[in-house]
Order: sequence, then structure tokens, then C-alpha cells
Amino acid sequence: MRNIETRKFDANVEQLSTIITSARAEERAERGMQVARRLTDLAMRIQQKGLSGVEAAELLRQEAERYESEAREALH
Repeated sequence: MRNIETRKFDANVEQLSTIITSARAEERAERGMQVARRLTDLAMRIQQKGLSGVEAAELLRQEAERYESEAREALH
């Protein structure tokens, strides 16, 4: 036998929607800042090491794989 407690919440759907929308916007903004910082770091590394176009492209490909991996992890 399970001990189940049922609670009723009086929530304003409009307020909840606003809160969720705001949280999503904040998350997108933070992710955008993280991506911008990472791209800046990559650009500086390419410039400092004098990477060729092929080497720079490989570095960007590796970074894209990193983002794909993170996205897959977030979905599971």
C-alpha cells in the first residue's frame, strides 16, 4: 500500500507561463554568453598559435562536436 498525499494548488496559469518564459530567456542569454566567450577563446588560440585554415577548421569542428555532445546529454 502506498502513502499518497494529494494536494491542490491554486496557480495562475498566466503567472506560471510568465515565470517559465522568463527563465527560458535567462537561460538562452546565459548560453549565448557562454558560446561568445568560447568563440573568443578559440579565436585567440587560432591567432596566438598561428593556425592554418585547415587547423582552425579542425578546431571549430571539434568545438561543434562538443556542443552536440552537450546537447544530447541535456536531452537525456
